[in-house]
Amino acid sequence: MRIADYLRLLLLAAIWGASFLFMRIAVPQFGAINTAFLRVFFGFTGLAVILFIFKSSFDFKDKFKSSVMLGVINSGLPFLMYCLAAKWLPAGYSAILNATTPLMGAVIGFAFFAEKLTFRKWAGMLLGIVGIIAIATIGEPLSVEKQIAGVIACLIATSCYAIAGFLTRSWISNKGGLDPKMVAFGSQIGASFFLLPFFIWSTHSGPTVNWLQQEAWISVIAAGAICTAFAYILYFRLIADIGPLRSLTVTFLIPPFAVLWGYLALGETINQGFIIGALIVCVSVWLAVSPEKASTVLKSEATK
Repeated sequence: MRIADYLRLLLLAAIWGASFLFMRIAVPQFGAINTAFLRVFFGFTGLAVILFIFKSSFDFKDKFKSSVMLGVINSGLPFLMYCLAAKWLPAGYSAILNATTPLMGAVIGFAFFAEKLTFRKWAGMLLGIVGIIAIATIGEPLSVEKQIAGVIACLIATSCYAIAGFLTRSWISNKGGLDPKMVAFGSQIGASFFLLPFFIWSTHSGPTVNWLQQEAWISVIAAGAICTAFAYILYFRLIADIGPLRSLTVTFLIPPFAVLWGYLALGETINQGFIIGALIVCVSVWLAVSPEKASTVLKSEATK
């Protein structure tokens, strides 16, 4: 990897880490439902502008419906869950739980998609459970109930991401494929339409919202345009340049940035349970995503 690739990887981690901060800022002001909808709406708008600027083809190759349906699972529901979690959890907590997506992928793949689980993945899953329990239960007694509610919301989101991964392979990759930018664009369309009825209900029947809050607007626009639209383009470019496995290492870099932004902007602190749980989760995710025969791969590369 070139130095430029490392810098882009760090930039992507910093951007995605900031998304948890932006939700923490916007949710108390706009509410979870409104924040989730505005994020996907600005994500859709940002992607449309980027695709138009780069004169990309808007050809979905008969996969528009699949892309839209994926959007409900890979954006609509997860973003809503993370916005709910932002009511109870600091940014760093949501970020480290987001890193359990590969573990959820292993569990769901084994349970529903006939995926095989190796010893390393079994070990990773068990360690991941231990780490999640540590994050949810070790800490200030008064915050345990809220932490558990936030953890459950985050785990629902990561389960959606995992399911979406398998459905993408089934609906998109195995049927001729599609430009990832168009998959992302279609997904944001689907997520926007999915959350729109909830947004309409919230604005009419939910708690009164003061929409003239500059900080909250900056946060939702940044979460949509930068952390969704621009980040998708950057991520897919990284996959093309350095491959999916190396790009996946961004998973480990997001939580430190989320903790840093939360500390700098909101003065958030972390407790002993988070530190212990985060370290365990990082090890468990590494076990789940690292190649089984890394040594063999290295040897074959050395002989080339």
